[in-house]
Amino acid sequence: MDNSSIDNVKQALQAGNSELAISLAQQELARQVEPLVIDELYYMLTVAQRLQGQLTEALASVLILIQRQPDYARAHQEKAYILLAQKHNNEAISAFLKATRLNPALLSSWSKLQLLYQQMGEQAALDFCAQQIHFLQSLPKEICGARDLMYEGKLFVADNLCRRYLQGNKHNAEAMLLLAEIGVRLKVYHDAEFLLESCTELYPDFIRAKTEYVQLLAKLGKFAKAKDVAESLLAKQADNRHYLASKAGAMVGIGETQDAIEIYETILQKSPNLANIHLMAGHAYKAAGQLNKAITAYQQAYQQRPEFGDAYWSLANTKTYRFSDKELADMQSLSKHENVDSEDRIHCLFALGKAFEDRQEFTLSFDYYRTGNELRKRKAHYDNDALDEQINQQLTLFSTEYFAQRASAGHKAPDPIFIVGLPRAGSTLLEQILASHSQVDGTMELHNILSLVSRLGGKKGQYPEMLNSLSSDYFAKFGQQYLDETQYYRQGAPFFIDKMPNNFMHIGLIKLILPNAKIIDARREPFACCFSGYKQLFAEGQEFSYDLNDIGHYYQAYEKLMSHWDRVLPGQILRVQHEDLLDDLEGQVRRILDYCGLEFEANCLTFYNTKRAIKTPSSEQVRQPLYRSAMEQWRNYQEFLTPLFKALGKEPDTDK
Repeated sequence: MDNSSIDNVKQALQAGNSELAISLAQQELARQVEPLVIDELYYMLTVAQRLQGQLTEALASVLILIQRQPDYARAHQEKAYILLAQKHNNEAISAFLKATRLNPALLSSWSKLQLLYQQMGEQAALDFCAQQIHFLQSLPKEICGARDLMYEGKLFVADNLCRRYLQGNKHNAEAMLLLAEIGVRLKVYHDAEFLLESCTELYPDFIRAKTEYVQLLAKLGKFAKAKDVAESLLAKQADNRHYLASKAGAMVGIGETQDAIEIYETILQKSPNLANIHLMAGHAYKAAGQLNKAITAYQQAYQQRPEFGDAYWSLANTKTYRFSDKELADMQSLSKHENVDSEDRIHCLFALGKAFEDRQEFTLSFDYYRTGNELRKRKAHYDNDALDEQINQQLTLFSTEYFAQRASAGHKAPDPIFIVGLPRAGSTLLEQILASHSQVDGTMELHNILSLVSRLGGKKGQYPEMLNSLSSDYFAKFGQQYLDETQYYRQGAPFFIDKMPNNFMHIGLIKLILPNAKIIDARREPFACCFSGYKQLFAEGQEFSYDLNDIGHYYQAYEKLMSHWDRVLPGQILRVQHEDLLDDLEGQVRRILDYCGLEFEANCLTFYNTKRAIKTPSSEQVRQPLYRSAMEQWRNYQEFLTPLFKALGKEPDTDK
């Protein structure tokens, strides 16, 4: 980053020379500079123009900045200052509120809101502002500053500040909580979990820490534990709807879907205007196969909060819902509205992509998919080089000799059947087929292997090399731990399925700790697989999917690593090509069951009749017989997919 260009403008501002700051910022913006530098320059230009009294120019500058960085809280705060100076008080309130939604630690915005609400006589809003101001002022100065930095995305600076404070204030509850929150944002989940567990043990009445702990446990797929923590919260406040919703979400995770639905319905009977509860109820209905109720719940969600993009996307993500003209118009309006949060915009854009795909307006559909992906990619911070390094570490460590030397290590249980691959490659279909067998429990995308990797990794770069330093006894212990942790998701069958696709990266670890586990590689034709992933808005964990070049690169890296596993673990992984399954269902089912050591059962051919909770985007597709319509959907967008073809090093067959 070119810091000198920023420093000159900053020095002029600090010296009170806003006129010089404006001139310098404009000169620097005329040059070709890095995006982050441009954003910083626009911010300082806005501040200087406002201080100079150039309100119209300042508003124009800040709107450019917001268009570039829609989640930049201080940009919205600057917009609010400008609107306030222009006497547009209602618009200023909206901008201050947007700023505080993005960064709740902006004390200045809360103070301005307090003054505005005093003038308006809005007592309820005034009381809420007073609570927020009191909370921020009650925090240690260092922790308040670190919280501000965290919300601004300066995570490593916030992390360092928080750790320094803890060195002199060991076990400070607010600092422990904040460090855990930063850890979640950095995806250092094991550290965050340890901090929250410690914090809740040290301070059992610290409700905010327990609430954050429940959310993290659910994110990690530790739903049984999340349910326990939620119940401990409910022991103190039995009617708290937030705690009830947390418990219900955990129950869906462990398969107690109908009981969870009853909780959601009870909450909504008392408070029918809660949009997010309608949404979560919709997810539970969908998982249980009650699609009509799910659709109604999603519709009620956006009726309660018209800008609720996730409600529209959830309707699109049923894969069968068709939007009305009015719904389309509403989503199009939301996707363009500057005051709509970026997450709501992104959800609407993906929903619009699906809606116009269904209407066979493919050019317009792709425009929405592309815009949604571009916005999401800005938040993802995905790095192809980091992926390549990760793949190379696996290739370097795990050799034929490595496994031969550790052949007697690991837990000998044959219970798990891992299904790996890329998202949208047909893994849910394979799971549904196997879960239709009397000897196999279907579960979900379990996070346990990824959690083990996180624990082993510690500091960046230690996994998988650190496995060399472990005693072989640890591998059997890790295998037992995996079996113990996943017991919650089983219903008593001898075998069970773990369908986390990202586990393909960690097949070496799986075979060390569970050498008798079965591994099925769900493979799909690359154009179809990659484009299907590109138009799918994932909750998290698939950051590579928001760019055609990235997803093509990722597919090639996946193929490279799977070829390596085939070489060093010959005959131990079964590859199932999705297209072969469509061509010869019975033959492929017999092949899969034979690999798993299971007798043939006809129920596996009528998998769509099996009743079980399914939480993936393919839930409705696997509740019906096989169909082939999705095989060539990517061809409708072929003219736009050149970056994908280049990344894959393959060109489409022009004869089709």
